[in-house]
Amino acid sequence: MTPRSLPSFLYLIPAFLSSLPIEQLAAQQPAPPIRFELKTLPFRVDSNISPAFNPPESMAGGVAVFDYNGDGRPDIFFTNGADLSTLKKSSAKYSNRLFRNDGSGVFTDVTQQAGLAGAGFDIGVAAGDYDNDGHPDLFVTGVHANTLYHNNGDGTFTDITKKAGLDKSIDPEFGPLWSETAAWVDVNNDGLLDLFVINYLQWTYSATALCSDYCHPRKYKGTPNQLFLNQGNGTFKDVSNDWGIRDHMGKGMAVGVADYDLDGKPDLFVTNDAADNFMFHNLGDRFEEVGFQTNTALPETGEFISGMGLDFRDLNNDGYPDIAYVALNGQTFPILKNTSKGEFEEVTAPSGMRTLSFAMAGYGAAIYDFDNDGWKDLFVTRGHSSWESVPPGITARQPNAVFRNLGASGKWESLTADAGFTDATAAHHRGCAFADLDGDGRVDAVVTSLEHDAELWMNRSSNANHWLDIALRGTRSNRDGIGARIKVVTRSGSQYNHQTSSACYASSSLVPVHFGLGPDAIATQVQITWPSGVIQTLENVPADRVLASTEPAPSPTSPK
Repeated sequence: MTPRSLPSFLYLIPAFLSSLPIEQLAAQQPAPPIRFELKTLPFRVDSNISPAFNPPESMAGGVAVFDYNGDGRPDIFFTNGADLSTLKKSSAKYSNRLFRNDGSGVFTDVTQQAGLAGAGFDIGVAAGDYDNDGHPDLFVTGVHANTLYHNNGDGTFTDITKKAGLDKSIDPEFGPLWSETAAWVDVNNDGLLDLFVINYLQWTYSATALCSDYCHPRKYKGTPNQLFLNQGNGTFKDVSNDWGIRDHMGKGMAVGVADYDLDGKPDLFVTNDAADNFMFHNLGDRFEEVGFQTNTALPETGEFISGMGLDFRDLNNDGYPDIAYVALNGQTFPILKNTSKGEFEEVTAPSGMRTLSFAMAGYGAAIYDFDNDGWKDLFVTRGHSSWESVPPGITARQPNAVFRNLGASGKWESLTADAGFTDATAAHHRGCAFADLDGDGRVDAVVTSLEHDAELWMNRSSNANHWLDIALRGTRSNRDGIGARIKVVTRSGSQYNHQTSSACYASSSLVPVHFGLGPDAIATQVQITWPSGVIQTLENVPADRVLASTEPAPSPTSPK
């Protein structure tokens, strides 16, 4: 059919559409599958940025979401910087901040009452109940000093770093340690959370710039990470050497915790900045580093990249945890698929992620199901590590992004402006933490940056999908249930997740384990494999609720 022979009414359609108001045209467009609305909190990271370009300036911005007062609403804690010449919080502008969630979108600053203002240049944070008293505690990492805050259960915290034996930031061989982040993990499954600390590089303050922007990591020497075993009496023992951690020098940025080979023992994946990554395989009484054996040490190009934040969870619903981590422009965001044979296959290119992320710089990465369709998506905080001096055509300040998991195809869809992350929100973004902040069944995000007030990205994805959150309470296992693996079965199929508070960059999310259930209003089976080995099975669980699950006593046939 030639254009001349088209029915005359078709010629009227363009004119009709052009006469419609913009608002009406927008209303006729399909809503994006994932959409966030920006809110802010009155807090801004102050990392003492100066013309001297001291590297810690660019690395601040950790955040934790956890329920510090047990009222069922997730609260928010931010780390903050200090005067870099002294590493002291010489002004109130450097204070860490705790915001209590009062519900209905109201957050109240309770930092002073809680005793969490801090003293040094703080970067990362890990939330976990190390003494199993039902009150989550905080371990705050920083430049040349770390702090353990014990939650007293009355809205206050006490610094017990020295008493707990965690005042180990001055190494006899490597000097002062700069700690980026940490993870609570029960490495020996004794029911007590141990502490794994990620250390970055050897650095000393300079009053003048050593480089035209922040120096490349190759200018500095690396440091080993640390492992502290919980002794069950309020103290920790440094077992870094005995457990094979100290043998490996790196420039650590982030750590993910998962049992990648499903042998019942939690493993650790560590990204390093411009160096090969570490995969610490848990043998029960020590770790073996198997990065190259598992194909996780380097991306498929075989080159060192700036490994940044990460998450370590099952992306394709096969029951085996996969890895997603981020890097800078031109380095892509690697996706590592667990083959279930004790190794990983990089699928960055075939999944479409290589093309989608090539022009982006990422700092934090987290895997959650943001549209509740039963497939976990990837949230990335974006921004370059350099302040201004980036390659031509690349901007240092960038908006965040979310990558939608398209399901069994293994493909990704990139959503930036459509998801609410417009160019107007571009910044040097850093940390991120996740929780359902308003109780509507959708996972929200808290993001920090170096220029703007803290960002609350409220999930406004419009669909009728169902969800299920599972709040764990260990009895034989650690109280938080960290390390518990969960399988949820619905009519649409099975999916898997596990409890960990370590994700993104320098951040922590200690909240119920989230599952999107798509069209299914009932989970026909929920199976929880606790770190103790106890297996708990629940049948026909209604959706759209927080399911509180307490670890049962072991049956006579359960593993001892």
